[in-house]
Amino acid sequence: MLTTLSGQPVLLLALLLLLGAVLGRVKIGGVAIGPAAVLFAAIAVSALGVANGVKLQIPETVGTLGLVLFTYTIGIVSGPSFFASLRHGWPVMLSVVASFVVVAVVAVLGGQALGLTSSVVAGTFAGGLTNTPALAAATELAPDPAGPTIGYSIAYLWGVVGMLLAASWSLRHRGQEAPPSEPLVNQTIRTELADGLLLSDVEERYQQRVTFSRLKHGHFANPTVVAGEDERLGPNDLVTVVGPRDLVDQVTAELGHRSSHDIVSGPGELDYRRITVSNTPLAGRSIGALDLEGRFGAHISRVRRADIDLVASPDFVLQMGDRVRVTAPADRMKDVSAFLGDSDRGMSDINPGGFALGLSLGLLIGLVHIPLPGGGFALGAAAGTLLTGLVFGRLGRIGPVVTSMSNGAAQSLSYFGMITFLAYAGTRAGERIVAAIGSDLGWKVAVLGFLITTGAALLLLVAGRLIHRMGGTQHAGMLAGAQTQPAILAFANDRTGFDTRVGLGYVLVYPIAMIAKIVIVQVLVGLG
Repeated sequence: MLTTLSGQPVLLLALLLLLGAVLGRVKIGGVAIGPAAVLFAAIAVSALGVANGVKLQIPETVGTLGLVLFTYTIGIVSGPSFFASLRHGWPVMLSVVASFVVVAVVAVLGGQALGLTSSVVAGTFAGGLTNTPALAAATELAPDPAGPTIGYSIAYLWGVVGMLLAASWSLRHRGQEAPPSEPLVNQTIRTELADGLLLSDVEERYQQRVTFSRLKHGHFANPTVVAGEDERLGPNDLVTVVGPRDLVDQVTAELGHRSSHDIVSGPGELDYRRITVSNTPLAGRSIGALDLEGRFGAHISRVRRADIDLVASPDFVLQMGDRVRVTAPADRMKDVSAFLGDSDRGMSDINPGGFALGLSLGLLIGLVHIPLPGGGFALGAAAGTLLTGLVFGRLGRIGPVVTSMSNGAAQSLSYFGMITFLAYAGTRAGERIVAAIGSDLGWKVAVLGFLITTGAALLLLVAGRLIHRMGGTQHAGMLAGAQTQPAILAFANDRTGFDTRVGLGYVLVYPIAMIAKIVIVQVLVGLG
């Protein structure tokens, strides 16, 4: 059987995914590791093959394909949130780099105490922080190319398990964490203002976190109309505001008082409904650019994406699969629906042009050699495709090319890419671990790897939870990103039902973590 599998990598991949799916449901201490089980299944099967003289490996090309699918789609989904939080996220990035520097000092001192060469120390650092590009950089510069591989192989397993335990602890101690997005409410206000206040001025004052959907001027006999941006409020107007409860209360206090009249569900010429954005040319365009008010006298007040309701604003960029709440004249609602698409067909479609462009650019960026004194480094395929995914997800489109995709399609691709890469990484690590454990260096490298991973986990826990006051959900994603480890991200996503804060924490620190590890490893090699 093992001999058959060695010549059938596709069959081997399928069996590893099946075994991982079964093991991923097993709970130990109430915790199921989920998709990360694929990694450990692959390590075990590969080690079994080595013990029987059979080499069981997933081809590198398959592993790379899985990796870039995973990182690119993570970037696509997280791009808008990443750039929105980047302005305030640099302290977290700085903390991650500082943690790695401290751990590198520990690695050097520990390596000297244990009598390890700089090549082995560099490989152990890469393995303890589970970073394959760092291993490649160390191997390229090391006088002993086998040294980094030995250190990496032994330290890698605890690098995954140790940080997985840290992420599990963070998720278990989330406490009274706020939801990923405050629930939206609507409320009708009776205004107590002089004439002339523009609705757009109010929305701008609240940083587009509230919007208005309906308006009835003055006398009760006047018709209810869509609350356009150019509408002005007067005394005794009825206006419906949409937003988080605390902001809605603030707007109500500013404009007047809560009204007992309901102009949302009451009879009238206006209607409202949820409509799915499925018309491909609209993807990547802002709500304001659609000019629904000019075309149909319609207004979008909410956008539902990834099971979260968001306040709509003119600058909000739509993606395929978004569910928008539209208020419009009843006789124009069918036209609005046709314009936006409102169909489930095509929701899993991928724009091949934008998808291929993003992957190609990311792979090319990953190949670029960045010179440094005494050597240099390349970002690698993972970091390159993550960067282009972030940018393409933020842009939505480049000219006629749609660069975003629906949340469902992105998550499906991300999941498949992730488990494929985990199967590949496990088969490669399994073979190396068996060879390395039998060497005299085994226990020394294991001790140093334990110190590196545990030290990094403790520093990141202190930085994330105590210094930056991160919630447990986002912090678990931050740990996965700092460790540049898809298995931990898979675990956190599975435990939280793909909470968007996990992905946000991951992409916030992943690029800087990748670069920092590659640079530090080359410094460690140079110290020898």
